[in-house]
Amino acid sequence: MSHFIVLGAGMAGVGAALALQARGHGVTVVDRREPGSETSHGNAGVIQAEAAEPYALPRDLPTLLSYALGRSNDVLWHLRDLPGAAPALWRYFRCSAPQRHARTSQIYARLTARATDDHAPLVAASNSEGLIRRTGLGEFHRSERSLETAARNAERIGRTYGVPSRVLVGADMTRAEPALRGDPAGLLLWEGPWSCSDPGALTRAYAALLEARGGQVVTGDALSLRQQGSGWRVQGADGPVDGTDAVVCLGPWSPDLLSRLGYRVPMVWKRGYHGHFASPAQLVRPYLDAEYGVVLASMTLGLRLSTGAELVSRDAPRTLRQLDRGRRAAGELVEIGAPIEDGIWHGHRPCLPDMLPLVGSAPRHRGLWFDFGHGHQGFTLGPTTGAMLAEIVDGRRDDLTDALSPANRGL
Repeated sequence: MSHFIVLGAGMAGVGAALALQARGHGVTVVDRREPGSETSHGNAGVIQAEAAEPYALPRDLPTLLSYALGRSNDVLWHLRDLPGAAPALWRYFRCSAPQRHARTSQIYARLTARATDDHAPLVAASNSEGLIRRTGLGEFHRSERSLETAARNAERIGRTYGVPSRVLVGADMTRAEPALRGDPAGLLLWEGPWSCSDPGALTRAYAALLEARGGQVVTGDALSLRQQGSGWRVQGADGPVDGTDAVVCLGPWSPDLLSRLGYRVPMVWKRGYHGHFASPAQLVRPYLDAEYGVVLASMTLGLRLSTGAELVSRDAPRTLRQLDRGRRAAGELVEIGAPIEDGIWHGHRPCLPDMLPLVGSAPRHRGLWFDFGHGHQGFTLGPTTGAMLAEIVDGRRDDLTDALSPANRGL
């Protein structure tokens, strides 16, 4: 069997490593930090079984105008960063055209539909049941108009993809979430998603499972990858790490490595923030405050508020506008206490313009494999795309693998 160097110890990398290991391959995971320390730590902790359609770039004029004028808390942008982001954003805009997005969603829905099933055996084997809630994902809507629009869209999603949801108002809403203290118009409850009280800890538990089964997790410089004879080598903290194959699972850093090998990967980096706050009550499930684009989730460290997208270069200074505005708004829905010291984080979602992850073999390098570009759903889809990659390595070829293939995506 082959020995794979998996570059990246987030949920995508650890998911790929476990899947390859399960098929008999040797595996070493290499990262500069411990597992689950980057984007896999910072997300809202939802395994989004309801996310049948990836996030498209809005194309209607009122929404774009609200973004342009800074009226929406969903998206924040900076003029200084637009020139560098413009080519990928233009491709994203084109791929978001309704017919193209509908075709993409038919593929994407097949991935998210199996997400909880792919996590389930890993949750059990890693003794992580205490981190998981199977209580769905809620959306609070403050106006009747917003609730009606969301309900119509949820009904369409249900008809098209079989994703269950229901609308709760009045006493039914407050029974569903006893910590609610505001008076929104209603709650859209997606019933299929799971959530996690510490997504970084879940990723580390999966990595510990990999090690217990004979794999290795080592500290090293993933960007040092180079060909070594007929295989691959990366520099670890304790010396070189060699393998017959290498898998790029570096999320937003994947283009940095691959550019050195001649691959130009366009990516939209959507920065997200979270902050932790003291909270007197545990929420039953995570909630999106639909009007202000912030997700509220009870975590081990406290109440985590996670923001939407900031279109910014990766080295730009931190801007807490979305988080601060979201906190003020969320305080109208649930009680939010004082900030927890050192509880603010930011990172970048690796969003590809066509909204599908790249999974499969590198077009021009034998033994090099891709598994990145999950956008908002790396925590959700890590085990799923990892399982698919392992199947592709062993010869799987069909319409789904063709849709995710780097060779078919212009690389």
